[in-house]
Amino acid sequence: MEANVLERLPEPIILKRLMRIQAALNIILCQDEWLRYHSFVPEWDEGVGMAKIDNGAGDHLLILFSSAGCIIKGFDHESELSPYAQDEHKVWQGIYDDAPKELLSLLNDDAIEQDDVTFCIWRETSDTNWHKGKVEVPEGASDGTDFLIGCIFHTPEDFAEFAKGYFELSLSLDIVAKIYDDAPITAEMIKLLNPDCDVKEVLQELKSLHL
Repeated sequence: MEANVLERLPEPIILKRLMRIQAALNIILCQDEWLRYHSFVPEWDEGVGMAKIDNGAGDHLLILFSSAGCIIKGFDHESELSPYAQDEHKVWQGIYDDAPKELLSLLNDDAIEQDDVTFCIWRETSDTNWHKGKVEVPEGASDGTDFLIGCIFHTPEDFAEFAKGYFELSLSLDIVAKIYDDAPITAEMIKLLNPDCDVKEVLQELKSLHL
């Protein structure tokens, strides 16, 4: 199952595009930034972009993009591998051990909470595959990889289904598909997706994504 999860991840450049698209849709659908499920900051640090998935229930996925490659930190708060589930609060053995130092250093920021982790996945620029640390997961336990990587919606259909449950909005699949196809986002599209939003405010915020 784990191999299948890694195989589901696209190349970093495609993953970055997907995360930016989902962040744009979240901006349109939810004016409260702290309630958004997907977000993206093109310049989190110099030369580093950051995507985040936060379900508001204590689980998150952070994806950092740089010229050196891409590193993904996942945290499932119910996982047995969580530092909070152990007698001694520490990162589960093996999660970060094999990660390239240059990519791992991207997580060295207080705002990222590096130790709040149950799995780590990475891919250097020269790699052709994604990698994950050699971790002994107890029988019957889960590190949250399948769950959290599954929150990256590869198709407009998947995103529309998610939005119906999370935002309680029935979206025009045609418009969502256009955004997934990199069509310029217009005021009309925004209004059709979310009639209650402030269109000017949304358009202004969308500029920050460097679409």
